Amino acid sequence: MTHHIVVLGAGYAGLSAAKGAARKLRRTNVRITLVNAVGHFVERVRLHQLAAGQPLKDLPLSDLLAGTGIELVVARVTAVDAAARTVRVDSAPYAIGYDTLVYTLGSAADTAAVPGAATHASAVATYQDAVRLHERMANTQGSVAVAGAGLTGIETATELAETHPGLNVQLVTTGKLAAGLSERGRRYLRGALDRHGVALREHTRVCEVAAHGLVLADGGEIPADAVVWTAGFRVPDLARAAGFAVDARGLLTVDPTLRSLSHPEVFAAGDAVAAYGPDGTASRMSCQTGLPMGTYVAGSVAASLTGRTPKPLRLRYVGQNISLGRHDGLTQFTRADDSPVAAVLTGRTSARFKEAVTRGTVLALRR
Repeated sequence: MTHHIVVLGAGYAGLSAAKGAARKLRRTNVRITLVNAVGHFVERVRLHQLAAGQPLKDLPLSDLLAGTGIELVVARVTAVDAAARTVRVDSAPYAIGYDTLVYTLGSAADTAAVPGAATHASAVATYQDAVRLHERMANTQGSVAVAGAGLTGIETATELAETHPGLNVQLVTTGKLAAGLSERGRRYLRGALDRHGVALREHTRVCEVAAHGLVLADGGEIPADAVVWTAGFRVPDLARAAGFAVDARGLLTVDPTLRSLSHPEVFAAGDAVAAYGPDGTASRMSCQTGLPMGTYVAGSVAASLTGRTPKPLRLRYVGQNISLGRHDGLTQFTRADDSPVAAVLTGRTSARFKEAVTRGTVLALRR
């Protein structure tokens, strides 16, 4: 009897999981179906470029899957029935049955965090988000406030400032800018924001997004013609609704082999999973986490079907690449546990390095 593996989501984690499983199980009686809401691969690490008006290379999933034997279903997942082991999608009246499910549906902007964000703010978490933000920026001449100074916020603020000369860009964060960087890294980052004319507002908590800008917890306001919300991410509620074990954030809880704690036929990778390192810290949401997780979960699924026991996942980091416009950047090198070291790479060299890494990632996914 054919064993059906269904992979939900074709981001960095999902695509690497599907292709990895197809390669490892090519001599077995296994069928693999990959379900994704759009028919192309989205380079999420480039969405700030798309928002600023730079076209991205089209990467059809059909091309990336050519020769693998993986069936592609372009549809949005609407529900998972864990008892029946089926997946519902929006484009078909029937359900997709599975024997093994790989859940890699990723994350979206957390616009429910404060009142008004979903109504008045734009995001940069999905391809559609970035397209809508680009359309909005075409009609924005005065000011934009970027709420959230994580990597997405920093990259978006500098990209918009570079491609829209004269635009007043403010970057707003509740804490200290880039607390996870080394002192040298933070110093360079502050200088880059100054060079781009991006005004930084630290230790500033937003309590509401209004039509005219940001309303602050201290009673003040930051007027803006457009607001970009990059203050955190959330995952779909599909896993919780299906009855899978999840944590307080809705992330699937898994064992060290990325197998669901409640449903052994379910595996998960990427932003949708609560994976923790030996020190108890959660893995960060990033391409640098999702890609190796996807590769690992392919091996974990293959092991479960061939009677082997996989070694526990061990994520090891080497650094963070931050775009600061098209010709500037900051690469913060880290220890394996993601804590920063003093060494950094800056300027055009860093920008070229990140571009090489980004292109190399697509090449790896293609192969």
